[in-house]
Order: sequence, then structure tokens, then C-alpha cells
Amino acid sequence: MTNISASRAVDFRPKSVEDVKTVVVDCDLLIIGGGNAGCFVAVEAKKKNPGMQVVIMEKGEIMRSGACSAGMDAINTYIPEGKTPEDLVRWSRDQVGGGPLREDLALSNAEELNESVDDLERWGLPILREEDGSIRYRGKWDISIHGEQLKPIMAEKAIEYGADVYNRVAGTGLLKDGEGNCVGAMGIHVRSGEFYVFRAKATVNSTGGAGTLYKSYTADSTDSGAQIWMCPYCVGSGYAMGFRQGAELSSLEQRWVATRTKDFCGPVDTISVGYKAPIINCKEEKIMQERYQHLGGDAAPRFIRANAPMEEWLQGRGPTYCDTRGLDDETNWRMMCDYLNERPSFVLFLAARGQDPVKEPIEIFGSDPYIMGGHTMGGFWVNLDRMTTMPGLFAAGETAGGNPNKFVGGCAAEGKIAARGAIKYMEENGIELPELDEMQLRVEIERVYAPLFRGADYDGVSPRAMKDRLQRLMDEYAGGSSQFYRTNEERLDYALKHIAILQSQFRFLKAGDLHELMQANETMDRVDVAEAVVHHLKGRKETRWAGWQTRTDYPERDDANYDCFVETRRDPATGEVECFTRPYVQLVSGDRFKKQTA
Repeated sequence: MTNISASRAVDFRPKSVEDVKTVVVDCDLLIIGGGNAGCFVAVEAKKKNPGMQVVIMEKGEIMRSGACSAGMDAINTYIPEGKTPEDLVRWSRDQVGGGPLREDLALSNAEELNESVDDLERWGLPILREEDGSIRYRGKWDISIHGEQLKPIMAEKAIEYGADVYNRVAGTGLLKDGEGNCVGAMGIHVRSGEFYVFRAKATVNSTGGAGTLYKSYTADSTDSGAQIWMCPYCVGSGYAMGFRQGAELSSLEQRWVATRTKDFCGPVDTISVGYKAPIINCKEEKIMQERYQHLGGDAAPRFIRANAPMEEWLQGRGPTYCDTRGLDDETNWRMMCDYLNERPSFVLFLAARGQDPVKEPIEIFGSDPYIMGGHTMGGFWVNLDRMTTMPGLFAAGETAGGNPNKFVGGCAAEGKIAARGAIKYMEENGIELPELDEMQLRVEIERVYAPLFRGADYDGVSPRAMKDRLQRLMDEYAGGSSQFYRTNEERLDYALKHIAILQSQFRFLKAGDLHELMQANETMDRVDVAEAVVHHLKGRKETRWAGWQTRTDYPERDDANYDCFVETRRDPATGEVECFTRPYVQLVSGDRFKKQTA
């Protein structure tokens, strides 16, 4: 049975814990987040064990939720004929400047990659092909698709295989047993106000990455309606839930900053990679060829390409552009059709400005920073089964750290791996559902519903006001776009001091309805994730990925001390955050790699 809840919002104004109705759902496998990875977790689990009770807790509506909700125009990794999974791992390592990289995770993912993308095509995703039937590549590893229906295709398949979907339930916290194992999660129904408790033998966290931690450069206001590149509803709740319970986070300092179309934050790879439009500055110089040929030019690592336009601005050679003036009318028409697949409003944006890309280049700029384990490698530290350091809690997609450049296909592959890991965990440990810990539920209800208990008339802090303060704080002190992604020890200390002030003000948050209550909880999640991010930025005292992670007080790369992973862990009892490192061991190196993994 599938529970697709479409109830309308109600006027729910509880005054105490006793006014909140609790709904308990028991299952074998709980999936928090029904995006790309979450759907693949569900399908794989039901394939392996059709009798397994699989539940998806989804904050939105699964047919159009997650980072792929509006569609895609490409799948950025698919191994071409003549290449191997090891080749993809080497390329991925090059894209992050040679390491560190969890190559064990990257290889296991690469070995699943093509089959996962093939699944999408079998399910109905149109993958563009050449006249001879071969897949059409638009770069070294990425292939072209007609992806407007990408998310509905994945969601329909998860439902078809029998996953029970609970829409409009926003996850707020993990459920623990007496030994500290994860045995499910809790959340609020954002339309009815009911408190949901999902008891599960294993839980997969696939909530997406963390956007809206930083102020967007595209608007004077920091409203979530501002144009940002990442899905604005992926706010880092999955990271926050694990962080609060002591699960180890990895590499959050390797933020994702992308080059985007200015004033709109639309995709640039469609233009620069798909249609070979060079990046130029205001002096008509081709930036990658003029400045970065020694690093590979257009093939330079992603962080270099993303930061290059910003360096031009700093050096007085901005604005910067993708030079589309060399396109003929037919090619320009095809490019606009590609945008209609992924970001149709960008076509309207150009039309509203009266801009013809054939006659006028498209201006570009850097995005606000995001934490994304599918693009860069920020997320939970996981083992090969994708289990975090909290037993029973697995991570898939953007929440799994250590393995960058997964993108759509890799997040799908990781969903499969996490599903198999969760099944293995349940079978090997004979997991049974625990008794409900009523005190644990009461504490979470008090925390989650407190802003609504206070009400809109309370002389407190609105979710919007706290979010605005956080985003400006992160932008100015933790290396946002207004600072050209630069920061130093003193700014980071300032950020931590004021993040602690925001955390102390959680007790003043107020909400007038269920929507504001959801926003209040999202804002608390943002603040907690921001705390972890700043500790990671402080912990790496070097500049390894300029633009993604730039320290003005440590401007050089320091392999002697920081060719390693930076980790954080928060003590659930005290709230203290420990920052430490893990060593990096390079595995993918020809015969040596084969011997080690034989």
C-alpha cells in the first residue's frame, strides 16, 4: 500500500505537548528523503526483498521533490566505451586537485554507475543518441538527456515496487535505542501538524545537500524565493539530524561553488561544455586559455574553472561572460531547448531582458556556497556499505561524504549500495524494533513544536529574521560570494561566536502556523550545519581548493600537514564540537590498486 498524503493545511495551534497527536509507523527500512538517491534505495531494497516493509518519509511531494524536481539536461557521469571505473576515479581525483578522496567509495560507486543510468533509460528517461545509436556525449564523461520528467520517472518506479510514501512529513530528528543505535526517525506533517514516529530496523538518510546557508548574490533579500543554483528546499536537515546525535561529518570545508549565469543563477555547463562557448573577461580574453593553460585550460579541475571568473573580477577584468556570439541560429535554438528541459525560466529571463545570445554574451558569476556530497565530498563519514559512524544509520546521495562527482547517476548508484548495506546490517545483526522511548519522543516534540506553542504574537524571533542573520553572517565571515569566498581564522572565530548566539536564541523562535513551524525547524537545522561548516573551514589551515575553500591567512597548499580528511563530531550530551583529521591513502594507481583490492 502506498500512502500518498495530499491533505490540505489545517489551522493547528497547539499549546502543549499533550495537544500534539502522535502517529507511529513501523517498518523494516526507513528512507528519509524521496529524491534521486532515496528512490533508488527503495527500488533496490524491494528488488532484493519484495516482502520488506520500505517507507519513504518525504518533506514535499515525491513526484516533484528533491534537487532533480525540475528536471535535468544531462547526466554528468557515464563511463564511455574504452574507459574503466578506475579511469573515472582518477578523473574524479584530478577534479579535486589530486586528493584527498575516498577512492574506496568512488570505485564501488563507479562500478555501479552505468547500470544505474541504464535503469533510468529502461524506466523511460530519453537519453540522446547519435545516428549510429551510440550515446551522445557533451563532454568527457557527461551525456545529454531530455530530463524534464526525470524525477517523476524515479518516483513512479519507487511506488511501483511497493514503497510506502509519506508525503509532507519533514524529518526533524533521529530515533535512538538505549545503546545509541539509530532505530528510525521523527518528523512533523506540515499540513496536519501530526508528529510522526517511524520505527525502523535500518534507516537511510538521503535528504539532499545544504543550500541557503549563505546569502545568495542574486537578490538584495535573502528570501528562499531568491534565485539560487541548488534546490532551495534542501537545507541540510539530514546533516543536522546526524550531527546533533554525534554522527561524524567529513570534508564539509570542500564546499561547492559553481559558475552560474549572473542575476539568474542558471546552469553554465550547458553553454560552456555542451556548446563550447569560451569563458571571457571584459577585455575579450579567453580566461581558461590565457591564465590556466598550464593547469589544463578548459580541462582544469572544477574548482579552478569555478573560481576563474571571480579571479578576473578581483583583478579588475570583470564582468565575465560565456561568449555565445559564435553560435549560429540553429545551435542557439538547440541550446534554448536544452534550457527548457532543465531551467525553462532562464529562457524567459533572457526574453525579458531582450537578450539574444547570438548577439550578446551571457554574463556569469560564482554562486553562493553549498554543501553537497554528490558534487564535492561533504557529508557523513561512511564505510563501504554506506553506514555512518552511528550504527543503523546509512547515507546515500548528497549526505554521503568522501566521494565527489557522483551527480545524478552516482547518487542513484549510491542508493543501491546503501540499500544493500542496510539489508546486510539487518540480517547480520538480527535487528528487532525497540520499544518506544516515550521520554525521547516528548523531548523532541517540545523542541520541534516550541515555536508554535509560543505563537505568532510572542515577542520573539521569526524564522525569516534568524535565517537572514545566519545567511549574512556566513556570507561575510565564512567565505561567501560577497567576499569572493575568502576567509581567515579571525572571521571564522567571529562566525562561531555569533552562530552560538543564534543557537541560544532558538528558545525565542516563534511560528503562527504549520508552514512557519517547518521554516523554524529548517532554520535551526541551517544554523547547526553552519556550525559544522565553520569548524571544517577552521580545521583546514591551508588553501587546497581556491574558491571552494580559500584561507587568506594560509594561502598555500600544505601537503605535509593537510593531505588528509577534516572531520567533526558533536557530543550529543554537551554540544561541544570536536574537529580532527583522518589520513588519506591513495588506492587507484595501476597494479598497486589491483593488488590492494583483489
